[in-house]
Amino acid sequence: MKLLPEVFVSDEQGIYELDVIRWQKLALSVLEAERVVPHAELAVMFVEESVISELNGRFMGKAGPTDVLSFPIAEDEADSGRMPDNGSSGPDFTSPLVDHPKVLLGDVVICVSVADRNRLEHAGDRGHRGTLDDEIALLLVHGILHLRGMDHEEDVEAEMMESKEDNYLKAYYFDRELHS
Repeated sequence: MKLLPEVFVSDEQGIYELDVIRWQKLALSVLEAERVVPHAELAVMFVEESVISELNGRFMGKAGPTDVLSFPIAEDEADSGRMPDNGSSGPDFTSPLVDHPKVLLGDVVICVSVADRNRLEHAGDRGHRGTLDDEIALLLVHGILHLRGMDHEEDVEAEMMESKEDNYLKAYYFDRELHS
């Protein structure tokens, strides 16, 4: 049995009907392609504008809603043992997590109503058909790549990130759409 990272998806908005299993599968495919360790955890949350506006203000210093935010938690695998010195928990301590502690990748927060407003901006660009599902897929992959350390501040970084987004969307979203 192949071990996979864990992806928790929560739909905390009440405006749009979402298939959370679909988005969980896309996230898992991207994490597997990124060679994320099997004992990693990712949370994906679909939220309302008021929630993402508050997060955007508190953590990014920007007013108003945005479409996606990524909050990385861990860069590397978590150390085992007690904190802050990572010592053992005692001479007889055993745990199944010692060999494979959980790696908390972080959270991807998507505002579906902002995505719905922005979806037409991407229509015809890089395979995007202008649908809400296409926009959510793009935002989910984009958010995960941010958690993996990618950025788009510099042109070269942006090109690399877009290339990966395109590859993952083609392999795990657009091609599957055609065959489902």
